Amino acid sequence: MLRNKYAYVWVSLVILIFGIIFIPRIIHRIQRGTVVQNDRMNLKGANEKLAFVEMNGEKRKVPPFAFIDQDSLMITNKDYKGKVYVVEFFFTSCPTICPIMNRNLVQLQEEFKELDDFGVASFTIDPENDTPTVLKAYAEEYGITDMDWHLMTGDMKDIYALANTGFSIFAAQVPEAAGGFEHAGLFALIDKNGYIRSRVDKFGNPIIYYRGAITESDGQNEHGEEEQISILKQDIKKLLEE
Repeated sequence: MLRNKYAYVWVSLVILIFGIIFIPRIIHRIQRGTVVQNDRMNLKGANEKLAFVEMNGEKRKVPPFAFIDQDSLMITNKDYKGKVYVVEFFFTSCPTICPIMNRNLVQLQEEFKELDDFGVASFTIDPENDTPTVLKAYAEEYGITDMDWHLMTGDMKDIYALANTGFSIFAAQVPEAAGGFEHAGLFALIDKNGYIRSRVDKFGNPIIYYRGAITESDGQNEHGEEEQISILKQDIKKLLEE
């Protein structure tokens, strides 16, 4: 009985020491939000090479494209060769997710503004209204200054084919939707050779695209989905170093 009594004392002492040392740290992490960010997202890849996104066993590459940008210049996929870049589909009169997406992209612009091998490709899904002049004004409004950030417009069929088939990022005209269009608020990450890349989830599968319509400061949206701008920054840096 005496031996068991001492055993209980030792167990109690260990629990007490654990509480003194670790519980304040856990509380501190919860207050800072790092438990949510690091534990709940549970994404692999922070220290791993980014995966290639594949379809039918083939690495997916950005399809050829040629559109007019905000400076009325013809821009093609070849202009991005040798650059790491982010792709989005948006429209300037979007009243919902586009302003968030483009503020996030401006944040990336500022993060990598000293680098010549980083860029952004923005394709409007409302080319009838989003002329080069309109896109230029939009760029000025949002503080888009990177010479390798092109806001592009062109034939509607070509843009929708690029979105829905080339990238499998949904975009459609929906008259009853806010602004008259619906589209996924996703960013594609492209490497210097034009391949779509991403980190993998906890099951080892590529996440494929990054959520672009949630800010780092918000942390998550109303549906409980986590922001991915922070990991996108990390993954851009990885590709820049390849």
